[in-house]
Amino acid sequence: MKGTVDFDSIREDFPILGTKTTNDRPLVYLDSAATSQKPRKVINAVSRFYRTCNANPHRGSYKISEAATEAYEKSKKKAARLINAGAWEEIVYTRNTTESINLVAQTWADENIGKGDHILISEMEHHSNLVPWLMLAHRKGAVLDYIRLNGSRTGLDEGSMEEQMAKSPKLVSITQCSNVLGAIVDVKKVARRAHERGAKVLVDGAQSVPHMSVDVREIGADFLAFSAHKMLGPSGVGVLWGRRELLEQMPPFLGGGQMIRSVEFQDFTTTELPWKFEAGTANIEGAVGFGAALDYLRKIGMDRIREHDVMLTKYALEGMSRLKGVEAFGPGLDRLDSKAGVVSFEIAGAHPHDVATIFDGEGVAIRAGHHCAMPLVVQILGKPALARMSFYLYNNAQDVDAGIAAIEKVKRTFKLK
Repeated sequence: MKGTVDFDSIREDFPILGTKTTNDRPLVYLDSAATSQKPRKVINAVSRFYRTCNANPHRGSYKISEAATEAYEKSKKKAARLINAGAWEEIVYTRNTTESINLVAQTWADENIGKGDHILISEMEHHSNLVPWLMLAHRKGAVLDYIRLNGSRTGLDEGSMEEQMAKSPKLVSITQCSNVLGAIVDVKKVARRAHERGAKVLVDGAQSVPHMSVDVREIGADFLAFSAHKMLGPSGVGVLWGRRELLEQMPPFLGGGQMIRSVEFQDFTTTELPWKFEAGTANIEGAVGFGAALDYLRKIGMDRIREHDVMLTKYALEGMSRLKGVEAFGPGLDRLDSKAGVVSFEIAGAHPHDVATIFDGEGVAIRAGHHCAMPLVVQILGKPALARMSFYLYNNAQDVDAGIAAIEKVKRTFKLK
């Protein structure tokens, strides 16, 4: 899309934003880090698939099966184009980012990591990029190490990264953007240092791919995982991109239909990529909807989406800075270049779950809890929970104003100064 983008008009594409919620208030949705809303084009694409070509791809010689195959594979080609993959066959569809990371943990890592080997992640990982490696470490006798956060808890500590890289890890698995702090990690730098030590690199792109341009060749990753549902697509579709040579070497993840070339009573052989990792009937309609979501994002432009996120984040942080007793976590106004559209915060004297309940009474949907990053929130930040506002392309300044007004309502309700 050339020229400027009218983000206010974009809101009209999302039917749910026209609904009423608690106390008959219009919905203000500020929880896109958890899942995004869906535009009509995505909803219609799923409906159209069911109405016109609902069939299994790759398994029928009849017309609607061929149409399903074309739609499914076209979705993969669009995903490959988004991240500048070498070939669409390097795109494996899973259920979500979590399953994509588990796939790597139970195939490549199981084959290449053994007793005493090191795996390196950071202190701000989502459970999806922590628990699979804990499971692997327990299973194989490997060692799980962590890159510490810096003193301001706004990003990675450079000294800690160098210290841990010196242990020559076999794998570095790192988030590109924290779902709690909103901190954007220079994964290109991390990947370069990891490769110098002989490590493979997995990037958790669940929070980054939906909001900014991500080029797997430019950042130097070996694997990248992300999810459709956080980028306007349906739930139940995850993406694992991997370098072809690595995917070719990896054993299958699940066994069953479609992932085989041949089966005998005592043996089997796997088929080619990417079907080798896609056993059973896929979420076909989800993939078709994801293809429509990718078209929608591409038309707007990922760089413009990133600029919009920065604008809203700046506006929110400025508004919160004027309120006493409100603390925002992660990079601040002086580091917006490394801050995503995620603002986790605490209101002194109010529990985050109460905060979220009062927000809901005002029609504002936010998240409260440890955000599936319990070690970060509880052990590093020392908080039982945090409230979180997160933004996307369909949000505007009025939504942020509603969030700020809800904070003021919390302060009045609990009589906080």
